[in-house]
Amino acid sequence: MLSRHISVTYPNGADTMFRRTKIMATLGPATDPAKIREEMIAAGLDLVRINFSHGDLAEHQSRIEEMRACAQVHGRHIGVLADLQGPKIRIGRFADGPVTLENGTAFALDTTLSAVGGHPQAVGVDYKQLATDVSPGDILLLDDGRIELEVAGIVDGRVECLVITGGMLSDNKGINRKGGGLSADALTDKDRTDIRAAAGMSVDFIAISFVRSAADIHEARRVLAAAGGTAGIIAKIERAEAVAAIEEIIQAADGVMVARGDLGVEIGDAEVPAIQKHIIKRAIWLDKPVVTATQMMESMIENPIPTRAEVSDVANAVLDGTDAIMLSGETAVGNYPDKVLAAATRACLAAEKQPAT
Repeated sequence: MLSRHISVTYPNGADTMFRRTKIMATLGPATDPAKIREEMIAAGLDLVRINFSHGDLAEHQSRIEEMRACAQVHGRHIGVLADLQGPKIRIGRFADGPVTLENGTAFALDTTLSAVGGHPQAVGVDYKQLATDVSPGDILLLDDGRIELEVAGIVDGRVECLVITGGMLSDNKGINRKGGGLSADALTDKDRTDIRAAAGMSVDFIAISFVRSAADIHEARRVLAAAGGTAGIIAKIERAEAVAAIEEIIQAADGVMVARGDLGVEIGDAEVPAIQKHIIKRAIWLDKPVVTATQMMESMIENPIPTRAEVSDVANAVLDGTDAIMLSGETAVGNYPDKVLAAATRACLAAEKQPAT
């Protein structure tokens, strides 16, 4: 499905044009009104993403059914991708609200602390193996890299840290180890339940989060097959280990996604552009579709037009050879879902006019 050419009709009545690059949009509260769904389809929507990190199964089922019904009226097939939550490692909650971490002070990630017992000197963690996965000198990144901690020592399940880059820290923020290396399995019990549910919803693709190796893909296939599902398996590349094992992962999966958010936290933002190009190149070589995702047109959550940097980002992904781009908060919670689709379509079409290099 990702490799088929599609016909796009602009909402303003412009001539129909052919666009090779697929555009995937995340569904959410902003896309629930029927009028918005109509406008998104008219603006060039090809696939929708259901984010299983938020909402419940009944909500997901409802959104899929509503989008499929709308697409049928327009004589279109809109693909559906179920994006699993995966083992996102998070801190717990603070008893008295957010805390401010000062550079050079001590702060602990305590696997023995209550999930709601966080305080200015420590907070709980939902991943009990953290204390055995890290060593003194390791750098831990919280809240998508905004907070940086250096591990000073481990005492009875308590990871003692020095604050390198401080700031305000609130409940349930994610934890990454710089360079990767946290041993959490890619598939959680929730993911297995969600795979079975997604099979019942007849989704077209299931995206596996935080893949580390081909074994994670094989395990997802076993769960899916047992549920009678036939969806394609998409491996999300967002761990340093996945980059190192990219060849075997692409071969095992039906497609890959360059998930630049957590990937950037683990390997550093400056490394992401080159890694993106490498992953796309390997996917093309192995004849597997590839999706480029995260912050493609992030500013359009609040603004009706993209920045020039965002247009360039989309265009460069297309020039690299991506089969699809994915929109996240831009459509799920943004103010201009239809305008984002139209802007992404323009950027893709302009890039596709350029000669291959």
